[in-house]
Amino acid sequence: MPAVTATVPTGSVQGQVSAGFEAVAETFIRNFADHGEVGASLCVKVEGEAVVDLWGGQADPETGRAWAEDTVCTVFSCTKAATAFCAHLLAERGALDLDAPAAEIWPELAANGKERLTTRMMLDHTAGLPAIREPLKADCLLDWDYMCEKLAAEAPFWQPGTRSSYHAVTFGYLVGEMVRRASGRSLGTYFAEEIAGPLGIDYWIGLPEAVEPRVAPIVVYRPPKDAPRTPFMEEAVKRGSVANLFIFNHGDWKTQRLNTRAGRAAEIGAAGGITNGRGLAGLFAGMVSEEAARPLGFSAATLAGFGQCSAATHQDGTLMVPVRFGPGFMLSMDNRKRVMGGDSVILGPRAFGHVGAGGSLGFADPEAGLAFGYAMNRQGAGVFLNERGQGLVDATYRALGWRGNAGGFWVR
Repeated sequence: MPAVTATVPTGSVQGQVSAGFEAVAETFIRNFADHGEVGASLCVKVEGEAVVDLWGGQADPETGRAWAEDTVCTVFSCTKAATAFCAHLLAERGALDLDAPAAEIWPELAANGKERLTTRMMLDHTAGLPAIREPLKADCLLDWDYMCEKLAAEAPFWQPGTRSSYHAVTFGYLVGEMVRRASGRSLGTYFAEEIAGPLGIDYWIGLPEAVEPRVAPIVVYRPPKDAPRTPFMEEAVKRGSVANLFIFNHGDWKTQRLNTRAGRAAEIGAAGGITNGRGLAGLFAGMVSEEAARPLGFSAATLAGFGQCSAATHQDGTLMVPVRFGPGFMLSMDNRKRVMGGDSVILGPRAFGHVGAGGSLGFADPEAGLAFGYAMNRQGAGVFLNERGQGLVDATYRALGWRGNAGGFWVR
């Protein structure tokens, strides 16, 4: 691939871009000047081959450390896809039944009306456990057993399987505990040994200490005082609501521990994954086709199910906007006419993946043979993509010759 070098406000951008994808590189570079990008990486693969591989800016604004080729950062809810793939792999191998009562291998979970709760309900955010009502201790997300005990005892907010409500934090402990019980290994260990290792990707749920020097600290988004309130923000100030509990009752990981060694070492299966654009694209490149998935052994039938919508609503019980979920994955969601600023993730009709808080994204589009990964250290506004990530997605589909996304999906 031809080399790319460009000067940006926070340093320089480097990498390679194949012919025909120059506009994707131009969009990545413009994000630094036009949208306040600090440091970021982007990788796009088509039919398993990288056509875009870029990185640049600052990894650490406080020290001026540059974003290097191997810099990694926290990708927040992109981690949910990695966790979901663990559960699906165990199901593929016959070690976990996604449709059986979860209490068959996690007996304590049957308490308070959860006898029929299944792993599939956990995966598509219909488990009825999007938050915990009891006040949690400050370091709760670093204590796996504590969180699992609280979830096992919690009464569901509604009958499991009957309503979609984004399980922003609890997803990782629910699905992750099913992975642990079915495999006999912790979620992070299983992911490292059975998925990241075979795929050869730089991606961890529970970061090894040796990788710490390569981490870019997250620049947390702080909304301006005069920012208009989204439906989610309106709900979050209502005491006792799911959105309120999610924001104010999951300890101090994001406010105090996110950029610490302890915070990165913890196996937080809904939000704590650490990787970069290459790692995200590499993960999803392994799910684009049966041939690509051969190192893991996923069948064509399982792969086809990843992009099928199993839960959709015009008002998610947590996020308060329309959502569409597959079994552990976000699907294309178009809220451009519903929420100021869009707050959408607009992909192809068969694409599946996940957004991370602040704007990171990884997804696969089997119809396009596409795997995409974008990771950055400065969070943006909203609960889905902001203009930086969506702009990169749009430029990628245009480079592939797709026509437009006016109907809520990118189409050929």
